[in-house]
Amino acid sequence: MTHHIKIGVAVAAGIIIVGLFFVFGNPFLIMNSSALNAPQPAQQGLVVQDEVVGTGAEARTGDMVSVHYTGKLQNGTVFDTSVGKSPIEFTLGGGYVIPGWDQGLVGMKVGGKRLLIIPPSLGYGGQDYGPIPANSTLIFEVELVKVGSAE
Repeated sequence: MTHHIKIGVAVAAGIIIVGLFFVFGNPFLIMNSSALNAPQPAQQGLVVQDEVVGTGAEARTGDMVSVHYTGKLQNGTVFDTSVGKSPIEFTLGGGYVIPGWDQGLVGMKVGGKRLLIIPPSLGYGGQDYGPIPANSTLIFEVELVKVGSAE
């Protein structure tokens, strides 16, 4: 009986540790984030992770940017992409795209690829939007193609 209790305690401890990892992140990755490109939390639950750091011009609020993207739901379903088409252009921070993009693309450099995990509050919120259900967390893979001055 004592052996079963020890196993139960070990399993419970493991579940708690895994749960803490998902809630607070891995402190070992955070301490070494520059080497590992660990996700960086931004405002209101937005997660920004550079997959490839670009070497070109840096995107700032007010700049005209051109990006390629693929948008997915948490279950992996692709709901939209510009890959194979023309990139989209918009003024960063101008409210032309969802707030998660306006916040998550600032500081990105041309040639870079970035993963954005956008909570519903910075996406489409409580409304369905085409194939996107209400209250969806959105996952975007974004490549910054060009940065220019807004006219």
